[in-house]
Amino acid sequence: MVSAAPAGFDRALYLRRIGAATPVRPDLASLGDLMRAHLEHVPFENLEVQLGRAPPGAVQDIFDKVVRRGRGGWCYEVNTLFGALLTDLGYSVTRLSADVRRGGDLADRPGNHLCLRVDLDRPYLVDVGFGGSITAPLAIEPATIVDGPYSVHLAHVAGDRWTFDETVGDGAPFGFDFTPGPADESLLAAMRSSLAIEDWSPFVQNLVIQLRRGDTHWTLRGRVLTQLTSIGKTTRLLGSADEMAAVGRDIFSMELPEIDRLWHRAADRHDQLFGAA
Repeated sequence: MVSAAPAGFDRALYLRRIGAATPVRPDLASLGDLMRAHLEHVPFENLEVQLGRAPPGAVQDIFDKVVRRGRGGWCYEVNTLFGALLTDLGYSVTRLSADVRRGGDLADRPGNHLCLRVDLDRPYLVDVGFGGSITAPLAIEPATIVDGPYSVHLAHVAGDRWTFDETVGDGAPFGFDFTPGPADESLLAAMRSSLAIEDWSPFVQNLVIQLRRGDTHWTLRGRVLTQLTSIGKTTRLLGSADEMAAVGRDIFSMELPEIDRLWHRAADRHDQLFGAA
């Protein structure tokens, strides 16, 4: 279970940050409204890791970064913060350890993703930290739904193991395995630390910012900006630090910190992957 929000947790300020009203009651409809509001206002981003800094882990520090300073965060930040908000609003929340299936060095590393279980009439999977393909609570039962440009699939594997997958069109599935029981917090903490510093970590390798607004999913991965909708996908290659800063403001509603460092790191990585222009 997620313990009560820490002293000084400013619920009203958090709700203003995501443009949401205080729910009348902790029910499923309100949970869906809160999820969508959070996803539309708080980007998934790994900029602290790209700048060589450890992202905050304590609720108070995440609150300061996301709510007071208008930033986003990765799963360990935004799902921790969202879980604290839901608990403060009267929801029953459990933190879950998940294993994102990436292959290679990141395969079979439980705890490389944090998501949430919220118990209402049944248990629901809640995740505001997977980039934006999940915009509503998913009952933890076998199902396939269409969510904007994504087909979202939840399946029971065996025992207490479940799998979540997202697909776009006829593309390959991408997702994670999880168990609905309480997370091993020491495992989550260890993986969070490793993902922030190890060379094999995709968060160390690549800058990423994502935001979901309605049926549109925006992603900045290095120098490449992608707009994904149910109609199709468009991409744009950014050409300067100023252009990256403008994308941060205009699309992700965020001032990107230390923009020159971020740009040079992203440009160097692009050249490494695709060759210098």
